[in-house]
Formats: sequence, C-alpha cells, structure tokens
Amino acid sequence: MMDSSFYKGNRGALYARLPEDFLLVLFAGRALRKTADEYYPFFTNRNFVYLTGVGDACAEGFVLMARRAGGILAETLYILPPDAHAERWQGRRMRPEEAREISGVDNIAYASEFTGRFHEIVSTEGQLDLWLDLDRHKPDEPESETHSFAGRTARNYPFLRVNNVHPHLRALRTIKQSCEVDAMKKAMTITRDAIIDMMRASRPGMYEYEYKAIFDAALTRNGVLAPGFPPIISAGANNFCIHYYAYTGQAQDGDMVLNDVGARWDYMGNDVSRGWPCNGVFSEKQRLLYTCAYNTSEHMFRTIRPGMPMASVDQTARKYCYEQLKSIGLADRYEDVGKYIWHGGAHHVGFDTHDAVDLRRPVSPGMVFCVDIGIYCEEWGIGFRLEDNCLVTETGCINLSADIPRSIEEIEAVMHNK
Repeated sequence: MMDSSFYKGNRGALYARLPEDFLLVLFAGRALRKTADEYYPFFTNRNFVYLTGVGDACAEGFVLMARRAGGILAETLYILPPDAHAERWQGRRMRPEEAREISGVDNIAYASEFTGRFHEIVSTEGQLDLWLDLDRHKPDEPESETHSFAGRTARNYPFLRVNNVHPHLRALRTIKQSCEVDAMKKAMTITRDAIIDMMRASRPGMYEYEYKAIFDAALTRNGVLAPGFPPIISAGANNFCIHYYAYTGQAQDGDMVLNDVGARWDYMGNDVSRGWPCNGVFSEKQRLLYTCAYNTSEHMFRTIRPGMPMASVDQTARKYCYEQLKSIGLADRYEDVGKYIWHGGAHHVGFDTHDAVDLRRPVSPGMVFCVDIGIYCEEWGIGFRLEDNCLVTETGCINLSADIPRSIEEIEAVMHNK
C-alpha cells in the first residue's frame, strides 16, 4: 500500500543523496488558463506526488520545503487554508490533519506563510545550497512555477547556490518499489476489463468515440475517474497518426482498430496497446503483420534481463521485427525498416506514462517499461501496435499485461465470446 511510510521513505532517499546542509523547495504547481475565466483541470507535478502523496484537485498551490542544517532536518508542507467561499465554488480543501496523515510531514503550515519563512531562512543563514526541481521538456516551453521562482530567487538572493534536484528524482523513480508494482497490477486489471469490453463490442460501423465511451465506462465502473493518459483509439487510416485523439472516425469492415490505453491506480499507471480487426477476424495480410509484431514481442520477453543496456532494448526489437518483415517480403534491407516501424519500442512507465527515470542505467530489477512493437504498412492500409508492460526481475522479466488478449487466437476468441 502506498501510504505515508512510502512517501516519507521517498523523501528520506532523496535527502540521502543531497549535501549535509541543504534547502529544498518543491511546488505542486498551478492550473493553466484555458480561455476567458476557464482553467484546465489541475494536475499535480508527479515529483511532488512521489514525495508527498498529495495530488490532483486538492493540491494546487501547495509547497514542500525541507531544510537540513547541523544534522537536523525540518520539513514543512504548505497547504491552502480553509476558505468557505472558495470551497463553495471549487470544492473542499485538504485540512492540516489530512495532509499530515497522507504525507507523513509533521509540520503543516499555510501557503501564505511560505514566502516569509523562505526569506527568513535565506536572509539569516547566508550562502546555502538551494535545490529546485528544474525540469524542462522543451527549451521554448512556458516557464513553470519552479522556473519563475528560480528567476526571482536569483535576482533577490544572488548569494544562493541553485541546484537542480530533478536528476536525483529521476534516479529514484527508475526502480519501482513493491507497493508501486502492486498498484500497477491493480491498474492493469482495470485496463484489461476495458480492452476486453471494447473487443467484445467491436463491429463494422462503430465510431471511435463509441469505443472510447466503452473504455471510459469500464474505468468508471472500477472507481477510476481519469485514465493514466488520454486514450488513443483509432480505426483504419487514422491508425497512421501515432498520437490520435479526434475519436471521430468510423471503423469500416476490414479495418483494424488501434487501441493505446491505460488505467491508473494510486497514481501509478500503465500503457497497453492492442490492435484487432473490427469485424473480429484477421484478414490474411492483417494476420501476416500481426504475427510479425507478436513474434517480436515474444522474443523481447524471452530476451530482456538485468545488465542489458537500456538503449539495446529498442535496437533488439527493431532488428528482430525487421527479420520478421523480411520473411514476409516487405523489407529487403535493414535500412528500409523505418518505412514500417515509426517509433521507439521501449519507454518507462509509472507515475508518468513516459516516466521520469535515469535512462543511462542498464536494465535492472524493479524497472517497469513498455515493450512497444508498432507496424505501419500504408501500402496495405494496416497500422497497429502491440504494447505490453515489462517488469524486470532478478533473472529476466515478467509481462504484466500478459492476461490482456494478445495473440491472434486469443483476440478472435474474445471477440466471438468464446
């Protein structure tokens, strides 16, 4: 169970990686404005959740500050105060005792006190190592609350030494703990229900939004109000858009349905792809291509083991899939494989769908990453992917999504209610 001991342990592991004296500040984040006076639903920074267990709607504007000096550690979680008017519009706010129970942080204060307390520490103690989560996915993306804070701090307190804690958090999140794996397994049972429901309902003439409605209903039925990521559900030619979210297409007789989805439980998600013929029967060409993907996936689950360079997971899958495609006459040279394989074959999954991890680390026990075999043959009008979640063990690996129908025989049997 991911309780306060888990989050407290995560903080302890992070503090152990930092210098003896440090000041750490982490922000939960704020909702972005969509238009006029409407804002996007708030989504808590996942590193903040990893360290506190406080997430999503209730955590907007929260701050975690930790100071260690002379061997004494002081942690404070700053939350929003009760506000009857604001809560009438936006919902009940977390109370101090609730924040304390979830996070394991004993000292709870209100967010309005953070600026004054921060100023008090840095102005009286002089030079300090300040650690911030300075993650930036793209160089031109808008500034986060953390980056804005870093800029103000550099101007107001130029004597502070600002350091980036993000690499340390990536390193910690690379290896999943047993409670994280348990949560992912629970999420996987829900993902399985949703995919099987879609397979059984599938028929020519169905719109993509009808498949999505079935997926959403399965999650809601199991107490999951939001998926791990926006589901990708497409049919026919729309399968050639890797990240497709329109849901407006219609599956025609003979089309493949592409399904890239995942549920989330206790903040831990999964990422599973299945492709199937909307009419429930693989055509000859669909069968040929799907067998290439299936054989490649099976090969990867026989091959992956600790010590393997992470980069070679994708390379191994790509080379094996090429041999499969060559065997059916689609590729003559390895250099041509990019015509059919459009994306990488492995990414870590966990608190984020493309999880924040140390990509330099070789395959190690406790890692969970996707084995994603996508084949896109535009000349045949067939595109799909077979994606499973791999848990690395001491001696090899386990397919966490093996119970979700994945062979041609399993898929056709489910679609015909056998």
